[in-house]
Amino acid sequence: MRALMRATIIENKYIPHDPTPKQAEFLLLQNREALYGGAAGGGKSDALLMAALQYVDHPKYAAILFRKSYADLSLPGALMDRAHEWLDGTDAKWNEKKKQWLFPKGATVTFAYLDHVNDRFNYQGSEFQFVGFDELTQFDESNYRYLFSRLRRLKGSTIPIRARSASNPGGKGHDWVKQRMLVEGESKGRKFIPATLQDNPYLDADEYMQSLQELDPLTREQLLKGDWDARMDGNKFKRSWFKIVDDYPRDGRFVRYWDLAATEPKPGKDPDWTAGALMTEKDGQYWIVNVVRDRCSPKGVEQLIYNTAMQDGRHVEIHMEQEPGSSGVNTIDHYQRNVLRGFTFYGNKVTGNKELRANPVSSAAEAGNIFLVRGEWINDFVDEAIGFPGNSSHDDMVDAVSGAFDKLFVRIDMKHAVRPVVAGLRKRG
Repeated sequence: MRALMRATIIENKYIPHDPTPKQAEFLLLQNREALYGGAAGGGKSDALLMAALQYVDHPKYAAILFRKSYADLSLPGALMDRAHEWLDGTDAKWNEKKKQWLFPKGATVTFAYLDHVNDRFNYQGSEFQFVGFDELTQFDESNYRYLFSRLRRLKGSTIPIRARSASNPGGKGHDWVKQRMLVEGESKGRKFIPATLQDNPYLDADEYMQSLQELDPLTREQLLKGDWDARMDGNKFKRSWFKIVDDYPRDGRFVRYWDLAATEPKPGKDPDWTAGALMTEKDGQYWIVNVVRDRCSPKGVEQLIYNTAMQDGRHVEIHMEQEPGSSGVNTIDHYQRNVLRGFTFYGNKVTGNKELRANPVSSAAEAGNIFLVRGEWINDFVDEAIGFPGNSSHDDMVDAVSGAFDKLFVRIDMKHAVRPVVAGLRKRG
């Protein structure tokens, strides 16, 4: 490792300063895929540019560095501007048209952008040994994954194949980056090197920290601490409102409500889920027993719903959101006649938008009347609920819970409305 550090970094005349310890850790990684960063000010851009320049003394070396848009690429202090600070005055030559540095032995470092999905096809016939992404959470996952097809080298080459990224938490790609690099990371051979403001001795940390104090609390947590778990609550639910319990009453009415989707997941896509919430009620309190969800074909959805019904038992009422028009009628009829024959099953024509339908659940949760029965589904549900509406990429589980709550609440409301009338009739009799 010392020899590698000296040959590719310390003695590299195109890298004007020594890396910090965290940057050195990142630069010496031997695996194919890695992410650097977390907090702002951790030296992400420098680390990424150093990584791209490590092997420019090899004649067949080609590196490319991406930002989301050309405007991002050309900002003062951004990668392309920083490369000029480092390389102007050296024997490397800048090609303005290609946005490319050419080095004496023939190696190249190119700067590019991926603003739209089709932009990736600009590099369809290209070959790189290094692909870098600055601010990875701004990119679509499909573009990121596609560029792996451009990573290759000639047989017998000693140049390592590397995909390297730098990013803070946040941005539209936060969820997929966190899942790929932090959650799956180690198990898939991917490395994440966290770095904070304190890891960068070249920055005036006190001054920069003062600037970060002006941000909203969520962005401040993400940029100051590099907190990938910091999420903004929506305006309907708070995590503290939900009470996690180990059991639920068995003598109440049970409802399973399904919110349908029928799209199988594909690379670069994030389709909706089919979600089914099982709930029960007693004395004005509600237990979410579990939430089942999956993404599969229409046939797979049918099998999921049938299997769940068999596990729940025939005492559980099954309700399903009915889409408008004849297709919705046909779907409900198909489930009644074929998939769920013998079960108590109803189609449900919903009115009002998703947010309005969630209001009663929100009120009950705030009052402390919603209980979650312990299970693996809870974290996913609560994450979705506290981001609803608008800050979560999906709302399928919330829709299913809203539907189940409505069916239980309507029965309670009807029960209380009928009792006084019945009692009055009996008194007169």
